[in-house]
Amino acid sequence: MTRTYGHYCPVAHALEVVGDRWSLLIVRDLLNKPQRFSDLLRYSSSITPKWLMLRLRKLEEAGVIEREKRQDRREVWYKLTSAGYDLRPVVEALLAWGLRYAIRPPLPGEVVRPELAVDTLVASLNKRGRGLSQPATWLLHFTPGSSYTLSFINGRWSAREGEEDNPDVTVRTSPEAWATFLAVKRSECSKIAQTMLIDGTPERIEEFLHTFGVQADEGLRDTGTAIRVK
Repeated sequence: MTRTYGHYCPVAHALEVVGDRWSLLIVRDLLNKPQRFSDLLRYSSSITPKWLMLRLRKLEEAGVIEREKRQDRREVWYKLTSAGYDLRPVVEALLAWGLRYAIRPPLPGEVVRPELAVDTLVASLNKRGRGLSQPATWLLHFTPGSSYTLSFINGRWSAREGEEDNPDVTVRTSPEAWATFLAVKRSECSKIAQTMLIDGTPERIEEFLHTFGVQADEGLRDTGTAIRVK
């Protein structure tokens, strides 16, 4: 039975559909592309299969998501309906609010998904208008595993999974260190930067660090490429 707030209000009615724990996070993960049950289970990390199935079933009954069984694949895929995609501004507003009022470093044992850490960075840079004086390509290589390419072109930041040839800056770090780097105060960023391996020309590395309020050492300009910031 659907739990209600017991009074007539569109906000209350909307929360009766998507206000349960995990529901909007499921919508968040489906905004990019359809996902399998196993994908959603992995992304949500601490949700149980039972609770995920219950949430999916409720969202499906509400017309927010739908199942799709592709002819060339045996798995069932979940995707958003038009009503589900109309929740994009809600998710984006929560992201913006979280960046402004609720950002914090990851807690011990908290799962950090690299793609979400990258999306958070892109949203933050575009929201704050943190542009550069020239086009740029940054490669974030997370250990272990995946790589993401960030690009600044025509005044906007964007990101995609995968590597780009000849990036201006390459950063090798863990997802946890990267999330911490984005969340701590500017005065603490330099300490986190010391744990990263940052490759590129001195000018480009200085440009990268300056974007996050970190001042590069004066000697950086003369040391060449493949620089570890210390």
